[in-house]
Amino acid sequence: MNAMTLPAMEGKQSSCWALQMKATTMDEPSRVIQMLTGALLGSGGWVLSRGANDLGVISMLFEFERHNCIDIYTVLIATGLELSQQAHIRFTELCQCTRSHLEECGNEIVSVDLEIHTFPMEIANRYGASQAA
Repeated sequence: MNAMTLPAMEGKQSSCWALQMKATTMDEPSRVIQMLTGALLGSGGWVLSRGANDLGVISMLFEFERHNCIDIYTVLIATGLELSQQAHIRFTELCQCTRSHLEECGNEIVSVDLEIHTFPMEIANRYGASQAA
């Protein structure tokens, strides 16, 4: 085999996990982006794009190998994100499926398109004060 040819993948199916997930947090968008980026990179993930709009909605696209799915799931929770019910269900399915088939699929890539709605405490406090008035 020379450097330009790759062996055929006989009998292997290519499975792609592309997840669209939503979450909320009470932290500032810049803090969330910084913490989550570092945590994902430290857990074996790759952050492909990230950013926030003027309304505080963060968009982040990241990938990771399936054998890291439990670490990535843990990182999302540990950084203070409140994942949607559907996001929890999909990540649970991914982790259980990966655990059952680790040898066949552990190196497959998972792509996650994550949308995070932020509600920083100072905005929440202002909103509460205006409601009381």
